[in-house]
Amino acid sequence: MREYLLTLCITAAVTYLLTGPVRKFAIVAGAMPEIRARDVHREPTPRLGGIAMFFGLCAGLLVADHLTNLNEVFAKSNEPRALLSGAALIWLIGVLDDKFEIDALIKLGGQMIAAGVMVMQGLTILWLPIPGVGNVALTQWQGTLLTVALVVITINAVNFVDGLDGLAAGMVCIAATAFFLYSYRIWYSYGIEAAAPATLFAAILMGMCLGFLPHNMHPARIFMGDSGSMLIGLVLAAGAISITGQVDPDALALFTGSEKAAVHQTVPVYIPLLLPLTIIAVPAADLVLAIVRRTWRGQSPFAADRGHLHHRLLEIGHSHSRAVLIMYFWSALIGFGALAYSVNSASMWIVLGVVFFSAIGLILLLLPRFTPRAPRWAERFVPPRYRRDRATADVPAVTTAEAPTEAYEAASAGGGEQQSPVAAGLSGVNGATAIGPRSRFLDGRKAGTSR
Repeated sequence: MREYLLTLCITAAVTYLLTGPVRKFAIVAGAMPEIRARDVHREPTPRLGGIAMFFGLCAGLLVADHLTNLNEVFAKSNEPRALLSGAALIWLIGVLDDKFEIDALIKLGGQMIAAGVMVMQGLTILWLPIPGVGNVALTQWQGTLLTVALVVITINAVNFVDGLDGLAAGMVCIAATAFFLYSYRIWYSYGIEAAAPATLFAAILMGMCLGFLPHNMHPARIFMGDSGSMLIGLVLAAGAISITGQVDPDALALFTGSEKAAVHQTVPVYIPLLLPLTIIAVPAADLVLAIVRRTWRGQSPFAADRGHLHHRLLEIGHSHSRAVLIMYFWSALIGFGALAYSVNSASMWIVLGVVFFSAIGLILLLLPRFTPRAPRWAERFVPPRYRRDRATADVPAVTTAEAPTEAYEAASAGGGEQQSPVAAGLSGVNGATAIGPRSRFLDGRKAGTSR
């Protein structure tokens, strides 16, 4: 465990330290595209954050190769080299897309080629555990097609959910944490060495996301871009493929009594055929809904729109930060719920706990304007937005229609063009979002002032 934690820390440190210089490089290189209709941010923000994440991946693999216990992963398996080859290719395609906006079909072809590169080097699904049946061996073509499908689906699921500051990195970090705990349990508790590469991949992925998140939280100073979202999606898919298709349930049968029992124990984390893990169920559901929505409208499945889950959270009134936290909550609930069920599938408390927290999540979804207030004694320990304003507590509320803004009064006194003030909350959205009008003050130029 200490070597995994060391690898995680080194990966996070390298990613964090390189993100600042990469941001300056992205500004100089002009990787700051204009704001599109579907974007939530208000100012052009540099991309290419995936450059720092890729070098963090390289640093993590390099450190792990020189550690005593983790070195055996490189000696006994070619999967780390396969991961690095596919990651380098998908990262290069993402960098070109962040700079030049390449066609969606070209990106799709690049994703398939990256998956094929990993398959050629041994990172592929050899068999598939089927509940009630047991271990089903796959032919070479079946394993290749299934591996490519899993990689492409995971990459695009992560790419589609990358729409708010810190959303994709945080959700993938939560998924990687649950996946690390699961694979480490198989490797350490059962002594199955085939689970070691997946455990290493999860630790490195956690480090990549944790190192990038401080720069990407709202308001983000840099975006990971496709070079980052496709990269972390590929790493997550590689870990899922490694533990799904490389770990033989026959080995687990020695501890559970039978092959069917072993398959049943691993079912909560396996998703046959289409999705790599239940822990990315939220971005995967967003991907499926986006494809259905766009094809229903007669559009291309790759046509961008503002119908993603995080966009809908903003439309119903959640602020940017609250929408991200809600997505975090559901990702953690599904991922760690599946993890707990895989440990003890016979416990009714796990099911009741998942139901209880699901009810809490639904309540949070239905209360977009709920702002909790801390008690008086705890106000000094919470952010200002959760404190009670004592100075204005006894002042009666005045609507916008009854009291014009100061800028409006100044414009009227100065003989400038008179305009009606914009009512607060007109768009029905809390916080700084891109849904609806935001400005509550007059333009300085129209008010007779200079900038």
